[in-house]
Amino acid sequence: MTMLGQGLLDGRGVALAGGVAPAIVGAIAALGARVDAEPIRALVYDGRPAFGGGGQDSLRDCTELAWVAVHDVATGALIPAGAGKIVLIAPRPDAGPFAAAARAALENLARTLSVEWARYGVTTAAIAPGSQTGDDELAELVCFLISPAGEYVSGCVFELGTLIRTS
Repeated sequence: MTMLGQGLLDGRGVALAGGVAPAIVGAIAALGARVDAEPIRALVYDGRPAFGGGGQDSLRDCTELAWVAVHDVATGALIPAGAGKIVLIAPRPDAGPFAAAARAALENLARTLSVEWARYGVTTAAIAPGSQTGDDELAELVCFLISPAGEYVSGCVFELGTLIRTS
C-alpha cells in the first residue's frame, strides 16, 4: 500500500463475504481494520469465487450470495448504526459466458442501494476488475472505498483496466 497511510482504517469493523482474496484481507488488516469484528462499519463482498465457472448457475450463485450478504449486514449492523459502506467486487470480464451479466447485476445492486439506503447513511460502490487487474490493485481501491474518504462515493462502478507501468 504505497498510496494509503498507516492507520487509515484503525478500529473499523469490516465484514467479508464471498471468499475475499487474501491480498485484500491482508491490506484491510494492515491498515488497522478489524476483520469480521463488531461494530461493523463496512462490508466487502467478492463475487469472483462464487462466479466460479461462469455459467448460469454461477451467475445465480454470485448474485444471490451478494444479496444475502448485503441484506444481512445492512439490516443487522449498518442501517441500525446509521452509517456504513458496501463494496461489491464483480468477476473479471473473461470469467465466463455470463460474466457481463454478473458485472451488470452487481453494478445495478450498488446503484439501486445507493438511492434506497442513502437515508440510512449507507453508501455503496461496485468494482469491475479488468482481465489483468491484480488483487493488490483491488486491495488498494477497496481500502480507499471503506475509508472515511470513500464515504463520499456512492452508486458508482469502478471499471479497472490493465495498468501500464513504466520504469
